[in-house]
Amino acid sequence: ASFVTSAYCYLLPSANVLWSLNGTLINLGLDRRRRLSGGNLIISSLDRHQDVGMYQCMAYNTVGAILSRRASLQFAYLDHFKVHTRSAVSVREGQGVVLLCGTPTSSGDLTYAWVFNEYPYFVQQDNRRFVSQQTGNLYIAKVEPSDVGNYTCVVMNSITKGKVHSSPTSLILRTDVNFPDNVPAAKGSTVTLECFALGNPVPEITWKRANGVPFPSKVKMKYSNAVLEIPSFQQDDTGGYECVAENKMGKNTAAGRLAFYAKPQWIQTMKDTALAIEERLHWECRANGRPRPSYTWLKNGQQLLSEDRIHVEDGVLSVSVLTLSDAGMYQCVAENKHGIIYFAAELMISVIIGWIVKLLSLFAHSCRITLSPDGTLRLANVSKSDAGSYTCFARNRFGMSSTTGRLLVTDPTRIIQGPVNMEIIVGESIVLPCQVASDPVLDVSFSWAFNGQLIAKGDGHFELVGGRTAGDLMIRNIQLYHAGKYICVVDTDVESLSAVAVLIVKGPPSPPDSVTVEEVTDSTAQLTWSPGRDNGSPITNYLIQTRTPFTVGWQRVNTVPEIIDGNTLTATVVDLNAWVEYEFRVLAKNSVGVGEPSPVSVKTRTEDAVPDAAPGDVGGGGGSRSELVITWEPVPEELQNGESFGYIIAFRAFGEVTWTHVATSAPGASRYVYRNDSIAPFSPFHVKVGTYNSKGQGPFSPVVTIYSAEIEPSGMPAGVWARSVSASEIEVNWQALSFTPERVLGYEVHFTLLNGNRNHSQHNSNACHHPCCTLKAITSKLCRRHGNGCFSWATVIAKIIQFFVPTRQKTCQRVFKRTKENCLSTCLFMLLSVIGYHDTELRNSLHCNTVPDLMWE
Repeated sequence: ASFVTSAYCYLLPSANVLWSLNGTLINLGLDRRRRLSGGNLIISSLDRHQDVGMYQCMAYNTVGAILSRRASLQFAYLDHFKVHTRSAVSVREGQGVVLLCGTPTSSGDLTYAWVFNEYPYFVQQDNRRFVSQQTGNLYIAKVEPSDVGNYTCVVMNSITKGKVHSSPTSLILRTDVNFPDNVPAAKGSTVTLECFALGNPVPEITWKRANGVPFPSKVKMKYSNAVLEIPSFQQDDTGGYECVAENKMGKNTAAGRLAFYAKPQWIQTMKDTALAIEERLHWECRANGRPRPSYTWLKNGQQLLSEDRIHVEDGVLSVSVLTLSDAGMYQCVAENKHGIIYFAAELMISVIIGWIVKLLSLFAHSCRITLSPDGTLRLANVSKSDAGSYTCFARNRFGMSSTTGRLLVTDPTRIIQGPVNMEIIVGESIVLPCQVASDPVLDVSFSWAFNGQLIAKGDGHFELVGGRTAGDLMIRNIQLYHAGKYICVVDTDVESLSAVAVLIVKGPPSPPDSVTVEEVTDSTAQLTWSPGRDNGSPITNYLIQTRTPFTVGWQRVNTVPEIIDGNTLTATVVDLNAWVEYEFRVLAKNSVGVGEPSPVSVKTRTEDAVPDAAPGDVGGGGGSRSELVITWEPVPEELQNGESFGYIIAFRAFGEVTWTHVATSAPGASRYVYRNDSIAPFSPFHVKVGTYNSKGQGPFSPVVTIYSAEIEPSGMPAGVWARSVSASEIEVNWQALSFTPERVLGYEVHFTLLNGNRNHSQHNSNACHHPCCTLKAITSKLCRRHGNGCFSWATVIAKIIQFFVPTRQKTCQRVFKRTKENCLSTCLFMLLSVIGYHDTELRNSLHCNTVPDLMWE
């Protein structure tokens, strides 16, 4: 928004006007926002940083100059709290505590309040709790369990109506707070004293005056006597005041004083005066005020100091021998810390003036030379031939005086290359040129001003580079605050030149502000925000990010509109999960880049909704006899959409129409076991798993087929027989099971070697899974000799090559190889079993009727 303000300056007849800001003259020719209108200063597009300060008007004419009273221009504003986490401190029950607000930078009247835990629950003031409207601090005399929680300080600017919130803070132990020892108060003002005490039981507060005089009826007590208010303050109200806090454990007293003060007011002033040369001037001005005012004297707006002829002391100005140069406008200034006043008078000097010019030739009748009635000698169209000595004579009835000066004429100084308006990106470096052509006899000096302030040496960003005729300004690592008006000032002994350039610094936008969440549903949230500064480049669009307890860092979100242009300050975030707590922040983007993120919004939970996600990876099987085991992947918490989340397990046997439904209320469950003695082993079931919460039932997973638990095979192979194939091989045959209700994984062959009369045996086994059961085995000899024979055997069984398929062949055989050294005849017992789902064996024994044919090595 653009604002316009005016400052008024009432003019003397035929007077000119100059305005200054903070003591520096305002160059209206170089400032487009400021202009004069009848002596009044008008400022458009007010800027808080450039326009704040003390303004003063100087009116001048041929007689002299005087200064106006100073006028202060202030801006009402309220900055945001710094974003940081405030430390938490535990406070025992019954203790007193002070919570500090830490008011951000501001200007204008402020009001304070505190939010307890969450908006809009404000702390209510009573005899135990007090909110200071001077510091913003919250005082709790005796902490109770109900006081435990988070406290947020809320500050509002009464002028702008702006409101800011601090970060949450916990209880911090502090000492008692009393009013200041010495409080200055102006006549007619309303004085407020605050006093609050901590203790248990809660102390009672009373007030009294130190001199024992009762309070007048105008004095008021507020907030359980924590505030003493004195309206229309008068000198009789000055003196000592005491605050007494007392409970049954004791009392404490705090004392302070109210001091009366007054702005200066004139009681004696001077008048306009006309005197002759060499006469004596005596002027005196007096003002009252509290504290006692100090005095200064100004001549034509410049401070006067004591010297040979001039004596300045307190409110007295005296000049012993007046000269022509003493004529002008004088001001007496009286000032104390509460105000400043000015009074002006003119001093006129009567004299007869004439000029005698000594040059190589005399220009007394030249048309270029003009002698004014006030004694001023003017030379027009000066050339180097005008150089020389000039003497001025002044005469009156008391005599004559003269003074001589020398005129030096040089070539004009010219700025041959000055700074130009530029645009630059933050972080870059530039050189603003300022080069001149000048007369060699002149000393040239360069200085630079930035936004009306002289650039001082020692600033790490600025450096003056160049030689005698160049005063270039190098700016390194430019920041946003370097944008503004730069003036190169060239000074010589005879003239002063300047060149101006405006530097525009572009950078990523400043963070947006005041991100607010509105109109939340189960999947959307409407956001509004206020823009930050565009920093020299218009904001092209905004980006919105969010985070939840289930995400890692900040993530981009989908919005409506999909692309948020720079003129839009609201958007709807879509595709959110129901019943999830979200935080949002907004970033602005321009042609330079993406700026810093805004402060984080308050945490907001979306509304609950019926679940829209089904469990994944539904399966199962296995378990114990008569069990149906169902498993699934649990639904993540961020997709559960509400409270009382659980699962619905539905199953039915093949061929059945009706589903059996079972519910579990454990959100993290991933397994359910259904037990029923009527369930046949390894029976197929259709299974699906769904979800539900307090809002209703969600979707089911796709239907899958799983099997109930298996048991060991109930059948056994038949027709087992064996024959000797060679001296090192035995072939075993049997009939495969034609049908079994259980799943058969394969067959296992067991054999026992008997060592003749020594009655020693060795048992071995191996599994057969081959469809035709033509198995190969590799044997190795492992024989130990004891006495007359070998009594131990070892057989290495072949690896299984394929799985058993019952429908392809009805018999299986196994071949064993062995070696023998000098051993007795052996009887071979064969055992054949079926390997079931759980590797449980049913065994059938076979005794060989004949000793196999053996070949001996």
